[in-house]
Amino acid sequence: MLLAHPSCGTFRHDGGLDVEHHPERPERVQAAEAELERRGWLGCRRAEARPATLEQITAVHPQAYVDALRTAAERRLPFGSETAVTDESLATALYAAGGACALAEALLGGDAPTGFSLMRPPGHHADGVRPQGFCLLNSVAVAARHALDRLGARRVFILDWDVHHGNGTNEIFRNADAVLFASIHQAGLYPGTGPLSDAGSGPGEGYTINLPVPAGSDGEVWRSLVEHVVVPAAEAYRPDLVLISAGYDAHRDDPLAGCLLETEDFADMACHVRDLGARCGAPVGAVLEGGYDVGAVASGVVATLAALGGEGEAEMLAPDPIHTPRAASFVSHYWHLI
Repeated sequence: MLLAHPSCGTFRHDGGLDVEHHPERPERVQAAEAELERRGWLGCRRAEARPATLEQITAVHPQAYVDALRTAAERRLPFGSETAVTDESLATALYAAGGACALAEALLGGDAPTGFSLMRPPGHHADGVRPQGFCLLNSVAVAARHALDRLGARRVFILDWDVHHGNGTNEIFRNADAVLFASIHQAGLYPGTGPLSDAGSGPGEGYTINLPVPAGSDGEVWRSLVEHVVVPAAEAYRPDLVLISAGYDAHRDDPLAGCLLETEDFADMACHVRDLGARCGAPVGAVLEGGYDVGAVASGVVATLAALGGEGEAEMLAPDPIHTPRAASFVSHYWHLI
C-alpha cells in the first residue's frame, strides 16, 4: 500500500523562500513517485490520503498550537523561529499526518501487509508545542497515538533512522511506555539532542533508545546497531505495530549531513525491521521524514518499500567494534539483548 495525495508533491510551504532551492521541496516526493512508477509501483495499491481530523491532531498537538499554525499560515507569518509557512502549509501538514493515520488503519485493519506514507513535510522534529526544523505536525506521533487510542494497539514501536535526531517524537512519548522509540542519528548535528543517556523518564524510562553515531559513520555501523541493539530490544517489547520514521539524509549524497550510507543499507535495515514484525506478528509501515538529495530519497523510498514487501534478505553482520558494544551496554540495563 502506498499513500499519497495528488498535491503533496506540489504544495508550497516555503514561506516565500525560493522553493527550487529550499531543501524540503516538492521534488523530494515527485522524484520518489517517478521512480516508483518506473518500477510499476512495486505492485502496491495506491491510495489517496485524506487530511487528519482535528481529533487525531489534538491527541498530540494542543488546540492552541493548531490555531497558531492556522493563523500563521493564513497570514503568511513566520511560525516559530525555524519553520516558515504559506497559506498551503496547514493543508500540506494535515495531509501528511492523515496519510500516516490511514497507513496505521490499513495495517492494523488487515487491509495491507505493509505500506509507505509518501507525504511531506517531515514531522519528527515537531514536539507537540513547537515547530522545529522543517516540521509542523508530527505525523508519525499522530499515527502512533491514533493506533493506541482508536485502533486497538497496545504497544507501538517507532524506529527513526533519519540522520537528525527525532527530538519531537522523543519528547512526545518521553513519559510513555505504550511507545518504544529508537533513533539512530548523527551526533552533534541539528537539533543537537538524543544522547545515549536519554532513555526517557518516569513511566517511560527505558522506552527511549537513542543511538548517536559520529559523522563519517557508514552503513555497517548503522546496520550493526539495528541488528544487535534496536531489533532485539523491540522484539522483547513485542509491539502490535511498527512504524519507521524513514529519512534518507544519512545517505552519503545528502547535502545537510555527514554519514555515508548507500541505498542498499536502507534496504537491509528495512529487511531487519520487516523480519522483526513477522516474528512479533506486527505489521510494518514507513512514514517519510527527511532526505534532501532527491535521487537518494527516490532510491531509498523504493528500496525500503521493496524490502518491506518481501524483497531481499537481512544480512547478518558481526557487531561493529566500537559503537554497538557501547550502545548495547547501556540499553541492556532496560532490555535483554539476545
